[in-house]
Amino acid sequence: MPSTLRRIAAAAAALSVGAFAAGCGGGASGADSRQDLNLQPIAAAGPDPFTQSTADSTATPTPAAPAAPRSPAPGGRSTRIVSGAAPGLYGGTQSVASCDVEKQIRFLGGDRAKNRAFADAAGIDPGSVASFLRGLTPVVLRNDTRVTNHGFRDGSATSFQSVLQAGTAVLVDDHGAPRVRCACGNPLKPPNAHQGEWNDKGKPWPGYHADRVVVVRPTTVVINNLIIVNITNNTWIERKTGDDGRRDGERPDIQIDPDKPPVTLPPSPPASPSTSPPISSPPPSPDCPTPTPTVTVTETPSPAAPGSAPPSDQPGAATPSGCPTATTTVTATPSPSPSTPSPSPSTPSPVEPSIPDSSPSGDMPSLPTDMPTDLPSGDSGIVPPSPESENV
Repeated sequence: MPSTLRRIAAAAAALSVGAFAAGCGGGASGADSRQDLNLQPIAAAGPDPFTQSTADSTATPTPAAPAAPRSPAPGGRSTRIVSGAAPGLYGGTQSVASCDVEKQIRFLGGDRAKNRAFADAAGIDPGSVASFLRGLTPVVLRNDTRVTNHGFRDGSATSFQSVLQAGTAVLVDDHGAPRVRCACGNPLKPPNAHQGEWNDKGKPWPGYHADRVVVVRPTTVVINNLIIVNITNNTWIERKTGDDGRRDGERPDIQIDPDKPPVTLPPSPPASPSTSPPISSPPPSPDCPTPTPTVTVTETPSPAAPGSAPPSDQPGAATPSGCPTATTTVTATPSPSPSTPSPSPSTPSPVEPSIPDSSPSGDMPSLPTDMPTDLPSGDSGIVPPSPESENV
């Protein structure tokens, strides 16, 4: 029996190691570390297209000038990361859409399986495909761009890495990321983080250089306007996101040379411990009780009897130092009344008990009937709890 258990454990360990290597790719070496990279020219449909072409671009833009050569990363190629909001990353023709969005909607709406697979690949609900597409902006790429592409096969979406040639018509979202390739209707996502070698599939086009391919980094904030290059005369256009170009505006004030490459960003740094100075006040002790919002109403202290201890604000056990409090104190000065004798000098002034906020509606509880009514000038009642007490 023990030998049988050992054999089962060894087999399970071997399977788990194999699954890790296949799923993560971290332990692969040699041929196993290579990943296919589909080179897709402007008009090529590519493998397993979702729909017919909806590209309406009639001009091929002048690609942005390539950036200076960079040393490739160890074991792979250099990665040129560009912000989705970079001026000149995309191009277009003024007042002309590079893709027919309504045609794309009709193609997907006529095939329920494709519509569902498209939504799965795009990460949206199948019922919101039309509104998703209408919220994208038609432009053309000005750089060879790497993406995660998706095809449609056997009723579901496939996934593969692609480089799209500069001049490809795409739809981008309000974070500047390409989301649909118009020549085939395929949904797009940012590329994967493969660090190994690439196996180019397809015929490279003139001017293709692996080290000049860019990766678009989506912005963390919503973009309301894209600054693109007019591919017919190399001037600047401002295009509103989600617009088909009808509201394009010229931007003669922009003095950037459109032939220059877009500014590349450094790779995202790995997470590291914070180097900021520590907070000046230490956090509350873990032994601190959770404070309950209360309001303490007291009278102006009268002379206490000699040797008597002052009353405690809160009954009960002592609270560790440094703990937060949620008590607001209102002091009232009693008025002399002929019918009410003054307290004896030897008798401590009475203190009203804390009134917990126990009303079902969360409003301030009413005052006791014997509370003094002549509060100090400027106070019309009990001061509401401080913001600290509301957030406790």
